[in-house]
Amino acid sequence: MKGGSPLRIRRYARRTLGLARFFDDPGDGRIQARIPAKTLIWAWLIGCILRECSFHAVEFLARSRAKRVLGIGRGFSDDTLAYFTERLSVDAVRRALGGLLRTVKRGKAFDDSRFIGLALDGTGVARCSKGRCEACHPVRDSDKRVIGYRHHFSMISVVGTSLSLPFDIEPYGPGDSEYAASQRLLKRAVENLGVRFADYVVGDGEYATAPFLHAAQDAGLHVVARLKANLPQLLAAATGRFAVTPPDLVFQSGRDRVEIWDYDDFEPWEALRWPRVRVMRYRQIRPDRSVCEACWLTSWSKAKVGSRALFEMAKARWEIENQGFNDAKCRYGLERMPHHHRNSLEATWLLTLMAIIIERLYRLRYLKRGNHAPLSAIALLRLLRLGLAARHQVPAPG
Repeated sequence: MKGGSPLRIRRYARRTLGLARFFDDPGDGRIQARIPAKTLIWAWLIGCILRECSFHAVEFLARSRAKRVLGIGRGFSDDTLAYFTERLSVDAVRRALGGLLRTVKRGKAFDDSRFIGLALDGTGVARCSKGRCEACHPVRDSDKRVIGYRHHFSMISVVGTSLSLPFDIEPYGPGDSEYAASQRLLKRAVENLGVRFADYVVGDGEYATAPFLHAAQDAGLHVVARLKANLPQLLAAATGRFAVTPPDLVFQSGRDRVEIWDYDDFEPWEALRWPRVRVMRYRQIRPDRSVCEACWLTSWSKAKVGSRALFEMAKARWEIENQGFNDAKCRYGLERMPHHHRNSLEATWLLTLMAIIIERLYRLRYLKRGNHAPLSAIALLRLLRLGLAARHQVPAPG
């Protein structure tokens, strides 16, 4: 296995992942630009991979002696990145992300998984003291006074495949909500990826509504959604039956004991056009005797998906929390606001997701050859930083 380097990662992204056309023509809306768009695109991507996730940090890299080793080539200022991202086509970035995932699937990156899932969820990022764009949502204290502003969006990610790949976001507009934004996001994702790319969509209880379930099915996807108190009659019927029957399946998941109840003959609520509803309840007992349990409804039949496979689909919903939001915010700077401009924010969010996808594919697929364990994210980061330091050591005096 060869270690990582910025130039190897760029070559991998351009050639193997098929991003060369996007890098060369990313939808740049600038007039008479001096700095090529491909230089700025790659500078932001490698900056995110190195966890230097601000325009000032990328400017420092671009002006350093390491810029050629990084593949940047020439220096520029943070204002250049601001001007560039204000005018970058977010539709072009989204198309590139969709094409990237289709290339990954054709390259058999998901072949170890029987089903490919999509997870949806919403979050808040980029807090500020003043509202300067239409995407700013007020944050209020207990007395309903505005104490700041925050941006919100829904995210969609590939899950359930041992590769969690967040690939698109949909910001909330004025008076918007996670539910409405996620419906728009799912529709666009299916159009971008193709109706046969994924098998199911998984989400929290907010998505367990007839309109969303119907929209997902019309898009060719099965649904796995958390069953909560927003469907009181179905929840009461399922809870009552599960309380008086033994589990249908008991197995070990790592160190945890899992018990599953699974029935597919519950009556649908009035607005739902399903003949029957399948409800699964799992109880996960950890070694410290703590218990995690939840109910989920689905359109999958028992003939196609067994109870254990359905349990794994339900648990895949947490991938968008842990490997989507948490990683993107804590490691790749998604929580920050490089430049307070609506198009600039959306463009940098999407490019940050692209950087995460490139890094994970390079680390978990390209470098995973032989019997060695795949590199962790921090191990690859250390290799990259050590490689940069070794190439630019200052000779000792004398």
